[in-house]
Amino acid sequence: MTKKALGSLLLLLLSATLFAQQPRLVRHGQSVRLQVDGKNMLILGGELSNSAATCTADIDEVMPRMAAIGLNTVLVPAQWDLMEPAEGRYDFTLIDRVVEKARESNLKVIFLWFGAWKNSMSCYAPEWLKTDTKKYPRSMTAAGKPLEIVSVFSENVFQADNRAFSHLMQHLADIDRDRHTVVMVQVENEIGMLEAPRDHSPAANRLFADKVPSDLIGYLKSHKATLHERMRQKFSGKGGTWTEVFGDDAYTDEIFMAYHYARYVNRLAESARKIHDIPLYVNAAMNSRGRQPGEYPSAGPLAHLKDVWHCGAPLIDLLAPDIYDTGFKDWAAQYALPDNPLFIPESRCCDNSGVRALYTVGEHDAVGFSPFAIDEAPESDTRHIRLAYGLLRQLSPLLDRVAGQQVQWGVLFDQEDRERIIADGDLMLTCRHFFTLPWDPRATDGSRWPEGGAVILRIAPNEYVIAGNGVVVAFQTATEKQQAEVRTLGEDGFADAGEGGTTRAATRFKGKRTGIVHVDEVSIDEQGRLHYLRRHNGDQDHQGRHARISVGDYKILHVKLYEY
Repeated sequence: MTKKALGSLLLLLLSATLFAQQPRLVRHGQSVRLQVDGKNMLILGGELSNSAATCTADIDEVMPRMAAIGLNTVLVPAQWDLMEPAEGRYDFTLIDRVVEKARESNLKVIFLWFGAWKNSMSCYAPEWLKTDTKKYPRSMTAAGKPLEIVSVFSENVFQADNRAFSHLMQHLADIDRDRHTVVMVQVENEIGMLEAPRDHSPAANRLFADKVPSDLIGYLKSHKATLHERMRQKFSGKGGTWTEVFGDDAYTDEIFMAYHYARYVNRLAESARKIHDIPLYVNAAMNSRGRQPGEYPSAGPLAHLKDVWHCGAPLIDLLAPDIYDTGFKDWAAQYALPDNPLFIPESRCCDNSGVRALYTVGEHDAVGFSPFAIDEAPESDTRHIRLAYGLLRQLSPLLDRVAGQQVQWGVLFDQEDRERIIADGDLMLTCRHFFTLPWDPRATDGSRWPEGGAVILRIAPNEYVIAGNGVVVAFQTATEKQQAEVRTLGEDGFADAGEGGTTRAATRFKGKRTGIVHVDEVSIDEQGRLHYLRRHNGDQDHQGRHARISVGDYKILHVKLYEY
């Protein structure tokens, strides 16, 4: 073989190796991990406010500040109007600056394609598209009112959006294929219809009067056992028009739009993957507060429409919830499904963000977590994110080690939801908010309880790691739990108040009890080894009754148990 041929072969092998190492989502049993450069990566993210990366000066300032908060990934808008100000003329100055400054700060990037739609509206479409409504038609209400929402049924809209998005993906491939700074891309943003459940433009009405496409009918039939409960109730099981198959109401309008939005997004994804094959996801604005389709962004990648989106957009890796409302645990659970790994790209940035991140990873083995507008948040909020992410960085090797083994949990408590009992074989873990302890004056001073939460891992028989803030965990055998006496104890472990007389057990105790050998505060290194910091004993573990982490503290505890 000549030197030239050998050189070409080596270059080909090197290119193949780099391509094989492109960021990707990898399944480990029931867990899914983002893998970058062949290593698992938990996204400890933060999304910038919408206008934080619209000039180079702002990018230069914000990226190192995000690294200082403790992020490993920044979610950054890629805005169509700034990228293609004149049709066919592309400017990647801001994209390049984000990637450059991320590398300098040792950060990864997830770009958010603000293309045809952002929060339903077409506000990031460039002027040349917005002003030519004949070529790029708008969605319409049933009354014929045009909306600031380009129509998903316009091929001209798709071709313009697809060209721009493809140019973005090609540029990312050109500057990052061998560096892997950009680890995922969000396709559009909170897609959906507002003011009306569906588009009533002439093109939309023609399709709505036609039969439901056979691929959707076939998908729903073949996935009957796993359909969302609402879809199971709506789907008649037969073919026909949209109203014949799903009924005549706003949710049928929503299903119709969801199918066509999903097909549109899948076509974008198909183009993107041919150019630069990295993970792609879509995000959803929640259908909360009793709102009906059109009062929230109708037809987005919502949990009750997951089957339509999985049918219409199989090239999208994740349907991701943007959680701003109360009921964080319920919203997260709707998206943490066997056919949809959980990633939360947007959540309200607040003093509860840290424990919510811990809960999301512990309970749902999430791909990652990201508070929104983190660049605008006060230090009182970002402190919690920084400390929680610090714990999750330490936990990452242990999380990888137990991935898919069902030996990890997440707990999240507030003033109303104070307790959870975890059954781990014959061992019962009673987990509570720290303020359920009767002696902390903050629990009863009239102020609202901050949320408390933790990741709990079983790392060996009778050994647990608890990483969190504002929690208390007691350990009992199942038989001991059944026979437990309810008593209020003071901080010293004595009865809080005398009851008079001598108390005798009504029945003889049976079985074994669980005791605490020790509760040690530890740190964890990159190899997953535990390093002793200090022992929590006496008053700090209530004389061997529990392990606890006070509200405001972020710690990792190693608990070793025994039976007697």
